[in-house]
Amino acid sequence: MGEHSVIDWVEGEAELSARWRSESGAPPPKQMAIADDRMTADVAYGLACQGTALLWRGDFQNARQMLTAMAKRADRRPRKAKAAAPAAAATPASSAEAFHRHRQLQSQRARTLGMLLIPLEEGYGISLRRAPDVHEACLEAWGPVEGATVVSLRELLGLIGAHEWRSKGISIPAIDGRIHPHYGVFTPIRREYVDLVAQAPLPEAVASNSVAFDVGTGTGVLAAVLARRGIQRVVATDQDPRALACARENIGRLGLAGQVEIVEADLFPLGKAALIVCNPPWVPARPSTPIERGIYDPESRMLKGFLAALSAHLATGGEGWLILSDLAEHLGLRTRGELLAAIKDAGLRTLGRIDAKPKHPKAADESDPLHAARAAEVTSLWRLA
Repeated sequence: MGEHSVIDWVEGEAELSARWRSESGAPPPKQMAIADDRMTADVAYGLACQGTALLWRGDFQNARQMLTAMAKRADRRPRKAKAAAPAAAATPASSAEAFHRHRQLQSQRARTLGMLLIPLEEGYGISLRRAPDVHEACLEAWGPVEGATVVSLRELLGLIGAHEWRSKGISIPAIDGRIHPHYGVFTPIRREYVDLVAQAPLPEAVASNSVAFDVGTGTGVLAAVLARRGIQRVVATDQDPRALACARENIGRLGLAGQVEIVEADLFPLGKAALIVCNPPWVPARPSTPIERGIYDPESRMLKGFLAALSAHLATGGEGWLILSDLAEHLGLRTRGELLAAIKDAGLRTLGRIDAKPKHPKAADESDPLHAARAAEVTSLWRLA
């Protein structure tokens, strides 16, 4: 995360420096200008596009308005480019091309908007007018730190939003409780995959061997579902320190620490289980930030790793539940044949599949460049043996 990077700049006649924070691992900008309420959005956006960062010294709420204005300019297609582009060139040749073009544009947009910077004093205070108290949110995400820090406003707002999610929690009917996601841990706002695990028939082997593994637990939500369904012992694994801390907190808050053990492991824990559940990232692409690791899995590494080692960890008569969206298939990033071949090559057979249609807002947003794929998406629970 670039925790030890330093950003240097000149302000007035003083040479200043501070710790640089970037969740995406972006290096400190080489050029920086001081910005305040007098700067126009056109000037700010032009400087950001040229690679000049803007250290904000004005009103904090005006900085938020500036970011919104810059975002509108980033989303506006240049008129000259629009007029010059032939119709054929404007239309992607395939769904995969449309996806990669969309990701590229989103990456460029994020870099540009990330040029608006906010200075944080030691203790994570903000000495700007109308600035919120972000001490607790920063402490949760980054831990204690000495000295001043500089961070992009866009990232800081995401951190504040994550703090609100963590404080309020998300109601999950399947566990009769709430999940409190931590910053940097995938938030279970899409309920269909949780409901699939809550409703699928448990394998008969659970009656004599009430042990389940939740591989890649994240917030711990699926481990909690399995415990609520009566599994006597659930071992939930993850590699990410934030996810491990988040899962432990949620499991403890739900009163399930006696049933659920959180273990740091690369995929599987030691031993075998009658039920092994895995909800890997659904899209085989490279994540650009740690939070995107819950969505993007380069070359389907986690999916392939889970399938390849599943049979070695299944108890006699046990089942592996693979929860997977077919969005990658509609985007042209993976075929159904490739998935079935991976299952077969791992020495597994499919006992059945339960499907659910996602109901997230993007599936109905026709302005989304990936609307066709999202509208056709189906999330499935594959029962493997």
